[in-house]
Amino acid sequence: DPCRNFHCKRGKVCHVDKEGKPHCVCQDPAACPATKDYEHVCGTDNKTYDGTCQLFGTKCQLEGTKMGRQLHLDYMGSCKYIPQCTDYEVDQFPLRMRDWLKNILMQYYERELNTSGILTEKQRSKVKKIYENEKRLTAGDHTVELLLHDFEKNYHMYVYPVHWQFHQLDQHPVDRLLTHSELAPLRASLVPMEHCITRFFHECDGDQDKLVALKEWCHCFGIKE
Repeated sequence: DPCRNFHCKRGKVCHVDKEGKPHCVCQDPAACPATKDYEHVCGTDNKTYDGTCQLFGTKCQLEGTKMGRQLHLDYMGSCKYIPQCTDYEVDQFPLRMRDWLKNILMQYYERELNTSGILTEKQRSKVKKIYENEKRLTAGDHTVELLLHDFEKNYHMYVYPVHWQFHQLDQHPVDRLLTHSELAPLRASLVPMEHCITRFFHECDGDQDKLVALKEWCHCFGIKE
């Protein structure tokens, strides 16, 4: 099969021409496999798509047009009303996000006490120190005042989770810069729960070069130089 190891970008599928050569052609959105409701996604055109296959297939068919350039994955789930993020809310956002990142690492570590696979040995040793200190605040919906107090008192516990998340996103390529597409997976999954995340990432880009550098990322989360 000429298509077996022939890679096409999202929205395109491999097609063998009459001469037996593989080519990438746009995915027909109507031919995408059926999806469950929880697999629906919302595009930046505020339209609900049955899944990413249908969204990127549609984007491919619009290639070269203004609509095609503007169409991206906005967030996971069906489209819904997302309220504006206020100045106060965006100021409080890093407090919740830092706590969330720390708790994610705690869960990974607990899961790997019996099985391994998610964290590397070096990452496990880093998280172990945080895990052993982490029995004061259990995961939950804490007040901003409590989260701020915890951050100021236990600052060292929050530095690694912030660095770790940057590293997880910085993959294509690994260059200490986060592009829109590298930020997209985290942003798209959180928008329905954290409506400030889009504005937060936009304001993290201090020099407005459409890239979030490691220094800008850490500054946004209140990590000292």
